[in-house]
Amino acid sequence: MDLDQLAALRTPEGVNALDAAARVADGDPLAAASALRAAGVPAALAAAALTQVELRRRAAAKFGPAAAGMFLTRAGLEQATRGVVAARRAERLRAAGVRTLADLGCGLGADALAAARAGIRVYGVEADPLTAAMAAANAEAAGLADLFTVECGDATAFDVDRVDAVFCDPARRATGTGRRIFDPSAYSPPWDFVTGLAERVPRTVVKVAPGIDHGLIPAGAEAEWVSVDGDLVEATLWCGRLAEVPRRATRTSADGERRHQLTGAGDREAAVGPVRRYLYDPDPAVVRAHLVAELADDLGATLADPDIAYLYADTPVESPYARRLEVTDVLPFSLKRLRALLRERGVGRVEILKRGSALTPEQLRRDLRLAGDTAASLVLTRVAGAPTVLVCRAG
Repeated sequence: MDLDQLAALRTPEGVNALDAAARVADGDPLAAASALRAAGVPAALAAAALTQVELRRRAAAKFGPAAAGMFLTRAGLEQATRGVVAARRAERLRAAGVRTLADLGCGLGADALAAARAGIRVYGVEADPLTAAMAAANAEAAGLADLFTVECGDATAFDVDRVDAVFCDPARRATGTGRRIFDPSAYSPPWDFVTGLAERVPRTVVKVAPGIDHGLIPAGAEAEWVSVDGDLVEATLWCGRLAEVPRRATRTSADGERRHQLTGAGDREAAVGPVRRYLYDPDPAVVRAHLVAELADDLGATLADPDIAYLYADTPVESPYARRLEVTDVLPFSLKRLRALLRERGVGRVEILKRGSALTPEQLRRDLRLAGDTAASLVLTRVAGAPTVLVCRAG
């Protein structure tokens, strides 16, 4: 995709090509391309239309119905914020009194569009000309071009005095190869510029990878990890006046109807005790936010190993932050003994969870050679440093 192809897709002929591509894209790609060419669509336009239709279908999981009218790139879609997460962030900005926002490195505009829908005036800056053009087209398609405008340029040169808040999602993939970048100094914009924004703008928000090293979190910032239906999707740094607590774990449903937040300092260790009747597998946002101790308090639970984030309690407690299993057997790991136990129980289907184990679930499943009509959950872990398998059922 290039700028000329994007322009072509936005013409009446291009709109017709997109509509036609949507009708034939379910089958074989070569057959779909042939069908479009047979209908008189030029080859280059047909290829561009089919690519957009494919990306829009993939994007529906992130953006819902709005994806049907968006222009996308593969790399941009991969890094774009899910709609439910962007909407929640926009709500918080609006509630904090933000009226004008700079989105430095706005990508395809997912976060900027959410902020604009919340009534915030957004100035987007994007270095890549095609991505900037797509972001502008997405604003127009959403009917938000009056609230979200895009300029193609260097995010570090934007005059932040024009706005009362800044959002930055630095690119963490290499241009051209798409390979993930792990060195923050190689981000675009670079990490020192990103963290320096908090010193220049009283309200600064930074989207970061959920695996961020806690040592990189600026002093005084709130670090929030977000999961969607248990899938850890991102972390956010709320800086300056936006910081409310040191650490926050947020779990939201895909539709945004259910949202739960656990907060704390993130510097406590949970108590250690024996394996008990119920095992709790914390949401990954809780684990990454270092809030396992706070969750343990809520559950009346303890760890069985100080380095493994499985919690154990004597009584069942409902929690949005953890999945609960009932422990039926605790075994020092032995393939022979485990296989015999499962055969005795008639277990033919197993779910395998692991934390702190080098075993591969797929290989273990093959080695067990299961046969039976019942199901069980196996938890591969460590207890007081020893390799252990827990046989469990739904709690």
